[in-house]
Amino acid sequence: MPRTVLFVGAGRHQRRAILHAKELGLRVAAIDRNPEALGLQEADVARVVDFANLDAVLRETADLDVDGVLTVSADRAVPIVAAIAEERGLPGIGVATAHLMTHKIAMRRRLAEAGVPQPRWAAIRTLSERRRAADEVGFPAVLKPADSGGQRGLFRVESVDDIDAHLHEALNASPTGEAILEQFVEGIEMNGIVIARNGDAIPLTLSDRLRPPGIGFGVGWIHVYPATTYGEQLAESERVAVHTVHALGLRTGIAFPQLIASPDGRVLVVECAARIPGGQMADLVRHAVGVDLVDVQIRMALGDELPDELVHPRFEQPLAIRFLTAEPGPLPTGRVKEIGPLDKVLAFPGVVQADVYLQIGETIRPVRLDGDRRGYVIATAETNLEALRRAEAAARLLDVEVE
Repeated sequence: MPRTVLFVGAGRHQRRAILHAKELGLRVAAIDRNPEALGLQEADVARVVDFANLDAVLRETADLDVDGVLTVSADRAVPIVAAIAEERGLPGIGVATAHLMTHKIAMRRRLAEAGVPQPRWAAIRTLSERRRAADEVGFPAVLKPADSGGQRGLFRVESVDDIDAHLHEALNASPTGEAILEQFVEGIEMNGIVIARNGDAIPLTLSDRLRPPGIGFGVGWIHVYPATTYGEQLAESERVAVHTVHALGLRTGIAFPQLIASPDGRVLVVECAARIPGGQMADLVRHAVGVDLVDVQIRMALGDELPDELVHPRFEQPLAIRFLTAEPGPLPTGRVKEIGPLDKVLAFPGVVQADVYLQIGETIRPVRLDGDRRGYVIATAETNLEALRRAEAAARLLDVEVE
């Protein structure tokens, strides 16, 4: 009998991983609250259940003989995956580590104990705590839920009045009703990918995460590899990324540290997740250094060996990812009437991958959340700047008509 892996979450990001698991000869079970989730259609066993409800998940999957459990891209699923693994005696990162890597207040406390450099921060649970938090952190600052994702409930705040205006939305976006205020630090934001293997941390990539101006300032709409940080600050960035993974207790897993390289030479941790990130980061790693994170994550879930050739970079290829977002991105705003084919985009020099998620009749709005990214273009070149130029140019070849 083939071994069975259980996917917690089965949306667009999980679909490729589900197909890859089936290519490896595995039997796939998958759960998602959306009966139309793309991954459910590919799974051998599909169950419709809200994975935010651990008791319901355990009940709905009790009859399944499962050899491994995992998620891809879904931060909210990480604690559920860890709990299922502990309940069934399967390989996993552990419930305690999952909590540290999905709850920003707990994460900040542990990083502080370990001496990992990070912005000033303060927890906020009620409106009465806002002045104390503002005094501790200062302005400008970033207000966000303690345990959410996708840039939901995220705001840049310049005053106590701004906190008053947005705290309710930030708290509502948190399943535990908690928010965190963090110092806004100017600098180059970077995405890191680190593989932890039996207590060792292997840094794979550091890439620039460029963001739009305005209310969508938290959304990564361009990724550029390799990062433009260099010299001692680049070495410090790798050191901080590895230190973060060790401090949070991840022994075997995929870590996603996000860092800020400030103009004064410091490197600070924004946050760190324990999962394959969304935003085409798995594609970035595959095209940039030749490591397939999906393959690695599946083997981790099954407790298989992770040989060096699977987890160490095989080459280095500069690239850029340009997401399809509204103006000043390549997409117009308005209700979609017609979507042209990707042929011209894919034929552009250096383009290695592209996709579009737009639907006729949907409305393209100014970018605010990760979900406002409606497709992407990945381009390679001899340098990262040339790759970015190619990705930008190719993205503008997609014909989208709105009304």
